[in-house]
Amino acid sequence: MEFVQPLRSRVDITRVKEVLKSRNLRDYTLFVLGIYTGLRISDLLKLRVQDVAKAEGKNLVIRESLSLREMKTGKAKIIVLNKTARFALKQLIRGGTGSLEDPLFVSRKKDKEGRPKAIQRCQAYHILNRAAREAGIQERIGTHTLRKTFGYHNYRKGFDITKLQQIFNHASPAVTLAYIGFTQDEIDEAYINLDY
Repeated sequence: MEFVQPLRSRVDITRVKEVLKSRNLRDYTLFVLGIYTGLRISDLLKLRVQDVAKAEGKNLVIRESLSLREMKTGKAKIIVLNKTARFALKQLIRGGTGSLEDPLFVSRKKDKEGRPKAIQRCQAYHILNRAAREAGIQERIGTHTLRKTFGYHNYRKGFDITKLQQIFNHASPAVTLAYIGFTQDEIDEAYINLDY
């Protein structure tokens, strides 16, 4: 497996968002949900419309949070959706024509019974990689980039590393720091900028 990086620059994040949004709401929403929830790609791709929206009369209303059981760990998780994620979901679902049971990130391919099928991990990888290249990003980008970006930016904003460790289910804070790409340059910066 290839080691990928988080998107460290807000400018890079914005450029990727713009590329994806101009191309496809599904792909844009996948990116946004990934960087704002920190979910693994396997958990994102298994989401159904009913996980993020509920019927109220004839309307679908985006939920405030989503509740799921992580595929890798089997742990239950509740994740509050921020306004950017909720707005992207609202746009995506408004454009959809399916049911609450349909996959959230629908592929053009159908299953054996002709029902909508979710995009696959390799397709998500190609979507993200292509968008990153179009946005001028040269670092290695993959599906884990979404999760790492979530962790990296939360940590940079001062979010406690032990809480990120819990979110990611890592064994130690050191594992989390390595995972989110906290580099030697950033460690050096702590010494260089220290002045009493």
